Amino acid sequence: MSETLTSSLPAAPQAHALDAAPRPLQLALEQALALVRTLAPETYALPIAPVTSSIGAHLRHALDFVQAFLRGLDAGRVDYDARVRDERLERDPARAAELLRTLVARLDALPAGVHPRALLVRHEAAPGTPLAEGWHRSSVARELDFLASHSVHHFALVALALRLAGIEPAPELGVAPSTLAHWRARACSSPSPSRPS
Repeated sequence: MSETLTSSLPAAPQAHALDAAPRPLQLALEQALALVRTLAPETYALPIAPVTSSIGAHLRHALDFVQAFLRGLDAGRVDYDARVRDERLERDPARAAELLRTLVARLDALPAGVHPRALLVRHEAAPGTPLAEGWHRSSVARELDFLASHSVHHFALVALALRLAGIEPAPELGVAPSTLAHWRARACSSPSPSRPS
């Protein structure tokens, strides 16, 4: 992978066991990776009506946020407005797949105990806002939840665009982890067709 994708990210910390925390963000990124591996570059980069953005554009946007989080984590200041916006990720599914693998590995390597750590976060600051302003208090756990939700939202748009193009994605793509858990629980509690209800 080109130096430009990962050189702006701090080095991955030593792997530690996470605080038995769920991995909703990594699971969403792994779903996206599975999808990207199946798409031809033409499909990946094509804007699909009525959606004006391509599958690659939605994926790039979601990954920009994850990269901004990881870049700001060590300093404790995450600036989502200062995203990389590497448009090559919108056209090149192999490049996106490589970045997805890297991001999942970096997230899995976050040290134990990092989740309650306080952060300052900047996002959607009004144009012209000085860099010293527009920061809000948050935590690593809160930002991981936000990133999972944000990614799932964009992957739901991707799933819709694929269906409109006649391509059926995996049923869990773009579905919230809580909904997936509900579906699993409902399936387990449903009577089996082989036994009377």
